[in-house]
Amino acid sequence: MMGQLRTRRAVNEIDDANLTDQALAYGNGIEAHEVSVAFSGVIALRGVSVAARKGEVVGLIGPNGAGKTTFFDVISGLRRPDQGSIFFDGQNITAHSAVRRSRAGIRRTFQRQQVFGWLTVEENLLVATEWQGGGGGILADLVALPNRRRFERRRREAVREVLQLCGLEPVRHVIAGSLPIGTARMVELGRALADSPAVLLLDEPTSGLGGTEVEHLSSIIDRLSNTQSCAVLLVEHDIKFVMSHSHRIVVLHLGQVLAEGTPSEIQANPEVRQAYLG
Repeated sequence: MMGQLRTRRAVNEIDDANLTDQALAYGNGIEAHEVSVAFSGVIALRGVSVAARKGEVVGLIGPNGAGKTTFFDVISGLRRPDQGSIFFDGQNITAHSAVRRSRAGIRRTFQRQQVFGWLTVEENLLVATEWQGGGGGILADLVALPNRRRFERRRREAVREVLQLCGLEPVRHVIAGSLPIGTARMVELGRALADSPAVLLLDEPTSGLGGTEVEHLSSIIDRLSNTQSCAVLLVEHDIKFVMSHSHRIVVLHLGQVLAEGTPSEIQANPEVRQAYLG
């Protein structure tokens, strides 16, 4: 029995080492390895592996029900996979909570926009930086110690830059709950950007956006790519938008990876055309 336990332990250690070696290729980004998820026996994801380096935009497309949002839930920590592993900057984070992942730099927008409707636009963005504190606790806040004042200036300046980047400066003092859906989506995006994300998960970000807002979104994605500061995973039904902004595209179909390649390779793939592009 002891021999069998040692053998199993050795096999597990080899498997863990192999996963770590594979993750090192994406050591400055995010990687899902052989992720599977089932709901009451219904398979939502089966052996899905997707990776993105910082500076890389990876589009994730597929029909409704293909498993795209479930995959985002697994990456962001809202759902634990039944099988498989998640690596971030070369470290296995499969057991980490959504809060821990967010504080490490994995940020997300949702298919259905989520803003704090009772706060102003600026306050929505400031919330994203509140967790950092600033030292000194409540006393430092009450008496406005110098370190607290410096921290507050830095975070407000960072938020001001994001407001300008997202085209939200004109509505910074507007209550978020009164905004049209397109502007509210940009507020959600700004909140995800306010604390310098290392991984950004965008779930149908163009939904409800007007032309000017789509331009802002495009420039933000291009900026993240050009500065190589962030890995971007993009779920989007606007195929033209995905093709224009993605370095690679992964096609999900019935919870599995149907194809992966450059935009031109995906457009020319007959299986993808039959299953999704038409």
